[in-house]
Amino acid sequence: MKTLFFYGTMRHLPLLECVLGRGSEHLDYAEGVLPDHTVLAAQDGPFPVLIKSNGDEVHGLKVKGLTEPDIARLNFYEAGFDYDIQDYALADGSRADVYMPTPDVRATDTPWDFDGWAKQWAAMSVAAAEEVMDGFGNLSPEVITARFPQIRKRAWSRVLAQSERHGAGVLNGRVDMIKRWRAHTGFFGFDELRLRHETFDGEMSDVLDRSVFVSSDAALVLPYDPVRDRVLLVEQVRMGPIGRHDPVAWQMEPVAGLIDPGEMPGDTARREAREEAGLELQHLEAVGDYYASPGATTEYFHMFVGLCDLPSTQARVGGETEEGENIRAHVMPFEALLDMAEEGRTGNVPLTMLTYWLARHRDRLRAHAAG
Repeated sequence: MKTLFFYGTMRHLPLLECVLGRGSEHLDYAEGVLPDHTVLAAQDGPFPVLIKSNGDEVHGLKVKGLTEPDIARLNFYEAGFDYDIQDYALADGSRADVYMPTPDVRATDTPWDFDGWAKQWAAMSVAAAEEVMDGFGNLSPEVITARFPQIRKRAWSRVLAQSERHGAGVLNGRVDMIKRWRAHTGFFGFDELRLRHETFDGEMSDVLDRSVFVSSDAALVLPYDPVRDRVLLVEQVRMGPIGRHDPVAWQMEPVAGLIDPGEMPGDTARREAREEAGLELQHLEAVGDYYASPGATTEYFHMFVGLCDLPSTQARVGGETEEGENIRAHVMPFEALLDMAEEGRTGNVPLTMLTYWLARHRDRLRAHAAG
């Protein structure tokens, strides 16, 4: 049996329970103090960094009686954060193992704020930990580390989902999740589900086996210049047409990108407009929030029309090279885009929907720009 002292995110009991795979009612824990140290915020994310500091002390969670399987689960989770375990004396004279950051983990000069972290990041961290621990016993810590940015994005989408309000007038029925497991974790995830759900007669369905493609939320924006009546589209190769064996793998689309953890959809739309097209959006018109295909995928779109200046019609090639992006931006008259939609040449639902939304609101946007 081992004793561990937790000074950072693992002080949050729901996160500790998730990592250990058992409830806190089965744990022997109490407040502990580590002398001659302080906790600072990390430079590279909402994480703590433990630093030696004579005369200071760190309050945290002391957990006794941890088993070898407990330690294996903790090591698997912490390995992705570049922490190594070391033995320290606590203020009460007892000893405990502590996860210390490796030398390449950089700290700021700002003290770590556990309460502030809990308010902003705890829900996302627990959701991310669930996916990480799904890999315990099946995936290496190195694989989890490589996939962690996408895991955090998917976790943040679960947080965003709690604020959505859809389905006026539909059944708010019961769903019994018998089993859910991650069949694949990569840039995207793939889950297998076994469930029953309430039926319209008030009974419960038979047990159903289903699959769901797990993505993270995305922000989509159609840049529009109301003065010149021009739009900007981006062109790039897409995996959907390739996977479907479509002979044409390139698509014209609105500017789009996955929402980073802690980011709001409008902020993502502005960031992606800068990255993909070199644009500064002056104003965002909210079009709506929609599931791409609710029968098969968690993919969820936050859609906007972004007002901007489009003085040049010259094609521009850009994108984030470190993300493998090769994107060509096209500026065209809105009527040309509307013709594409009317002739069935837009090729994807988001662009088609944004085109018709703009067709309905275009006169208002142009009149406001002229006034």
